[in-house]
Amino acid sequence: MQEAIEKDRPLYGPFFFPHPAPTQPQGRARRRILPVFMPQAGCPKRCIFCTPDARQGRPQDHLPAALESMRADLDAAQGEAPLEVAFYGGTFTALPPVWRTRFLEEAARRKPCGQVAAIRCSTRPDACPPALMRELADQGLDMVELGVQTFDDAVLAAAGRGCAARDVEDASRAVRDAGLGLGLQLLPGLPGHAPGMLAEDVRRCIDIAPDLVRLHPCLVLAGTPLAELWRSGGYLPWDLDETVNALGSAVLALWRADIAVTRIGLAPDPALEAAMLAGPRHPALGTMVRARALFLDIRERLGSRRGVALRAPQRLSGEFWGVRRGLAPEYQTLGLDAASVRFEDREDFQLDVLA
Repeated sequence: MQEAIEKDRPLYGPFFFPHPAPTQPQGRARRRILPVFMPQAGCPKRCIFCTPDARQGRPQDHLPAALESMRADLDAAQGEAPLEVAFYGGTFTALPPVWRTRFLEEAARRKPCGQVAAIRCSTRPDACPPALMRELADQGLDMVELGVQTFDDAVLAAAGRGCAARDVEDASRAVRDAGLGLGLQLLPGLPGHAPGMLAEDVRRCIDIAPDLVRLHPCLVLAGTPLAELWRSGGYLPWDLDETVNALGSAVLALWRADIAVTRIGLAPDPALEAAMLAGPRHPALGTMVRARALFLDIRERLGSRRGVALRAPQRLSGEFWGVRRGLAPEYQTLGLDAASVRFEDREDFQLDVLA
């Protein structure tokens, strides 16, 4: 009798929807990032989470050596255009002016031949005066990424950051007014930063409307003040599950605001792995978070209804269910299982649902 009732229930659909992530602008070639690391160069202080050597796996470079290394890397990559040169690891805008100019000139002179398509840098929000942003734009810089970490001033103070949320708003305005692209970097999980606080950070990011956001969950690295706080019991990092849940919601909110999320977690690096003492580190963190964000999107679209069948893009077959099919039980609560989900050569989703 129950089977007959189910067969008589009205079928609503199919309805179609896109992946919630922003689409790449049509015609824009995928660029290879050529990173130029400057550990702590230009930094006025050392934050609680920062270790100058672990990320790069070598002693802190002097600027002449970093410049020569960049030249060599560019020369070796002449056949790999288009490249995007990215100055990471320090406070680029606080470098001595002569060194900012040398680095930018070396990268910018390769733009006319097409080898270098764009130049970006990372920096502190309190190191972006409007006049300097205009000067750097004239010298060939294309994008500035601000190390926001969080918009909570108390958390920033506890981390020894030395800047405040208002600095992010001022710097973002200066970057935009200079005609530069804008990126914001968040560091969820600092001391005093609970998972629920990330939603407010994301809301503030959306208000600023950057071109991209990076999400780097806080890790405890050897040799940092944070490591001493952790050893003393004064700091407990987020666990992996709460990190994935919080970042999944954050990524979905950013996607829906048409903001690209270009990095989730730090890139693989042997020296980083060796230095890590605690924190939500996983080699497939990005996959886990993106899969979680998509699940949340589909669950919200279904509402109180239940799925009958889902046709999804083939390119998502490796991450749809999450790592080791971790999301399969949650999809089953929506009426979707391995038998009812089909991956096809398509870009959108087709979902059949029951009322």
